[in-house]
Amino acid sequence: MSLTKQTIIEKIANDLELSPSHTKDTVEDLLEILKSTLASGEDVMISGFGKFQVTEKAQRKGRNPATGESMMLKGRRVVTFKVAGKLKDRINSNIDSVAPK
Repeated sequence: MSLTKQTIIEKIANDLELSPSHTKDTVEDLLEILKSTLASGEDVMISGFGKFQVTEKAQRKGRNPATGESMMLKGRRVVTFKVAGKLKDRINSNIDSVAPK
């Protein structure tokens, strides 16, 4: 199961007793700030959560899977995420109790 934007909006609205429309606007504004910051090449660090980084991928050799033909893939920018230590600890704190047997 995935956490969706709509679920986040509903949870914040319920927890803080805010109107869903006001909460939606606030979440949309936050996401727009994150997107524009990353698009400009800047990193986004959220204390206790993690860091979104824009990294450059160099041009590289590739292969068309349909034809097997070799080709050069263009360089590009990608966003990576590095989890904060506090979140990593929280995620792993109950690992023994939820691990499949």
